[in-house]
Amino acid sequence: MSIAFDSKKHPHRRYNPLLDEWILVSPQRSNRPWQGQTEKTSQEELPAYDSGCYLCPGNERANGAKNPHYHGTYVFDNDFGSLINDKVEFSDEYSDFFSMKPERGINKVICFSENHSLTLPEMEKDAIKEVIDVWQQQYDELGSKEFINHVQIFENKGQIMGCSNPHPHGQIWAQSSVPTAVVKTQENLKFYFEKTGISLLEDYLKKELEADERIILENESFVALVPFWAIWPYETMIISKRKAGNILEFSESEKFDLAEMIKDLTAKYDNLFEISFPYSAGIHQSPTDGLSHPEWHFHMHFYPPLLRNAEVKKFMVGYEMLAEAQRDITPEQSAEILKNLSTVHYKSKN
Repeated sequence: MSIAFDSKKHPHRRYNPLLDEWILVSPQRSNRPWQGQTEKTSQEELPAYDSGCYLCPGNERANGAKNPHYHGTYVFDNDFGSLINDKVEFSDEYSDFFSMKPERGINKVICFSENHSLTLPEMEKDAIKEVIDVWQQQYDELGSKEFINHVQIFENKGQIMGCSNPHPHGQIWAQSSVPTAVVKTQENLKFYFEKTGISLLEDYLKKELEADERIILENESFVALVPFWAIWPYETMIISKRKAGNILEFSESEKFDLAEMIKDLTAKYDNLFEISFPYSAGIHQSPTDGLSHPEWHFHMHFYPPLLRNAEVKKFMVGYEMLAEAQRDITPEQSAEILKNLSTVHYKSKN
């Protein structure tokens, strides 16, 4: 005898149209006992200036270069970048199993503030808008180079996300190829746009606003939500209400709205467990390959690993590595939790 399906209780799969992939949701596992590994999230109070920090103003970096006494944002070439800007000779000989090609690019570091102790939710909205201005400038400057076809803007926050320095900063990897995940997203955006004449995320956002089950924040220009197909426990996405292909299309008021959205969303994250919440976040937008991309719609992903509290994280192992992504807490449950959190940072209340 069959029983009625309940997405809050029964295992099910959800489709991600951006990546053309499925995810397994297992809500019945959310209350399972946990005796596995825990992560110690550092909560030490940081000074406004650290003489041993290679990102603080006036300090020397590992390669001997010295930072200026900057105020606000500061951008420099990554001293230990994953890409290099060398044009190399290479024969176009490929094998079915041993194909390779050189990858040329530029890596940048963006210090968000001169204050070593700040993170995005603790910064003023105007200061975050200055970071967005720099993102805009760098996307334009790097993307205009003939050999750069994609500019990836991102931030890793927290030691458990591999961040090697607590000073508030992000990175840019600009490269000659369009990366795999971006190509996959682009193919699905393009397929939908050519079929309907409308942006996939434009239609998706309309449906999300109508459902109002996974919306966390909304302002004049942007919406923050937990995607229907979210993998990470408290994964979110910021989507522009207006279909903008890339960050260069945003007006001054839209950049202020984006700054407000980033500040409020990251404050909610910190308030969840009253810690400096770790995540990897990044912008997906049109490539800089010189081609027309009417299918693209600006969005920003946030992938935080914490699951139950400040010490328990979600691991992508076993089934996730061998089969497909899986989550326990449903996107609707995590959206409800995040939605009900204050945007006033917990440190401000103390």
